Amino acid sequence: MNLILLGPPGAGKGTQARRLQDNHGLIQLSTGDMLRAAVAEGTEIGKQAKAVMDRGDLVSDDILIGMISERIDQDDCKNGFILDGFPRTTAQAEALDGMLRDKGLHLAKVVELAVDEEALVDRITGRYTCANCGQGYHDSFQKPSVDGVCDNCGATEFKRRADDNEEAVRTRMQAYRAQTAPILPYYRDKGILSEVDGMADIDEVTKQIEAVIS
Repeated sequence: MNLILLGPPGAGKGTQARRLQDNHGLIQLSTGDMLRAAVAEGTEIGKQAKAVMDRGDLVSDDILIGMISERIDQDDCKNGFILDGFPRTTAQAEALDGMLRDKGLHLAKVVELAVDEEALVDRITGRYTCANCGQGYHDSFQKPSVDGVCDNCGATEFKRRADDNEEAVRTRMQAYRAQTAPILPYYRDKGILSEVDGMADIDEVTKQIEAVIS
């Protein structure tokens, strides 16, 4: 079973992808992680990507698709994969379909985590993590049991992502609307797009996704 999770930054794609990976043996694929791994391993695709990045240019769709193609040929992807954060454009979606078709594969479902922009801004700007173990917290929704002390490891230092501020979040949302949202009709026309409530409780979102893919 091959899936795509769509939604703006902070919608919870990574969390849900990890749950799908644990529950169904699917492999979560992040193009950013794959790109770094390919460069580090010195694969042919990695060498091409490194040359592009060393020039300060953006990695082309052909390289990204080639990298995904190499990755899903590996044994651990035999049960399927979850693409998180790709494709971002209709051209990438079309190229992905072509590559999968050449392998005799197809996408089972594309799941959009629909969000309320204002609520999402609050969700993202309020989040922080333990600097020691990475346990996640939130100013409003998930504070440590003891103020300033991590529930998981007892550390007392916390950190926030530099880009988890309102201006950066709204810029990322704008980029999502402009670039990625237009691919929704592409998958809707194919009959494989489903929408879940990305603002619901994490367990409820998981339940909705499970209903879609079952």
